[in-house]
Amino acid sequence: MTLDSNTNSLPRHIAIIMDGNGRWARSRLLPRYVGHREGVKSVRRAVEACIDQHIEVLTLFAFSSENWRRPSEEVNRIMDLFVKTLKKEVASLNRNGVRLRFIGERRAFSKKLQYLIAEAEQDTSGNSKLDLVIAANYGGQWDISEAARTLAERVQAGELLPQDINPDAIAAEVALSDLPPPDLFIRTGGERRISNFLLWQLAYTELYFTDVLWPAFNERELQSALSWYANRQRRFGRTGEQVEQQKGA
Repeated sequence: MTLDSNTNSLPRHIAIIMDGNGRWARSRLLPRYVGHREGVKSVRRAVEACIDQHIEVLTLFAFSSENWRRPSEEVNRIMDLFVKTLKKEVASLNRNGVRLRFIGERRAFSKKLQYLIAEAEQDTSGNSKLDLVIAANYGGQWDISEAARTLAERVQAGELLPQDINPDAIAAEVALSDLPPPDLFIRTGGERRISNFLLWQLAYTELYFTDVLWPAFNERELQSALSWYANRQRRFGRTGEQVEQQKGA
C-alpha cells in the first residue's frame, strides 16, 4: 500500500528508537559493533524512504545519555562509527536536500566529534527536503530539566514571572521546539517502552512497536508502520464523533 503524501494519512514527523543492533549481530555470532555498522545502512534506507514519502522530519535516537553505561569497548566503537559516518554521509545528505541536526549534550563527546557535528549542521543548514535529527547523548529528562533551568534563569533575571511558566513556555524551550511534534514513534527490537526519549514531545504521538531488529528494518517495514498509522484516529482529547465531524466539515 503506497500512501498519498498529499493526504493526512502520512505523519509529518517520525521518531525512531533504533533498537536491536547488538542482538542482530549476536544472532549471527558476530561482534556487537558489526550490528551497529549494519544499522547505519538501515538509517540510510529510512532517510531515503522518508524523502520519497515527503515526510518532513525524521528523528533518530542514536545514543542515549544512559548508553555510556555500556562496555567501554562498545562505546568507543560507537563513537568511532559516528565520526566515520559523519565524514562519509554529509555529502550524500547535501545532494538529497537533507538538513542534519543534533540534539543532546554534545560536550561529553571528543573535540573532533563536536567539530564534525557542528560542521555537518552548518554544511546542510540550507537544505529543506527533510530535517534529519540525531539524538546523541540525549535523554528526555535531561531535555525537560534543561528547559526548566532556562526558564528559572529568565525568572531570576526578571524577564519572566513564575506564573508565566506553563506548558507553552516549556514547549518553547525543549529540543525541537521549532519543528512539528512527532506524529509517529517507532521502536524496533521488540521492547515496549520509550526509554527516556522525547518525553515531552511524545505526549500525543502514536506509538508503534515491532519485533524487527533495526539492521533488518527496511522500506517494507516502514511502510507497515505508515499503514498502521494511517488507520489510527488521532483525537487529542476529543471524542471520535468530534473528529469525524471535523473531517466531514
